[in-house]
Amino acid sequence: MNVLEYLVPVAIAAVFVVLLLGLWNMMRGGDPNTSQKLMRWRVILQFVAIVIIMATIYFMQK
Repeated sequence: MNVLEYLVPVAIAAVFVVLLLGLWNMMRGGDPNTSQKLMRWRVILQFVAIVIIMATIYFMQK
């Protein structure tokens, strides 16, 4: 298997964990700045996950 195929679930899990941490912080009434930082990290991780997924699809076709 390609290394990228192993990175796909890791990237998706990272996005999920950061999303849950951000939601947990908002639900318990935590610091709004922390929630903002976590949501920014989520967006960055989503971009990285999409790039990894697209690269995996691209290299699987070759």
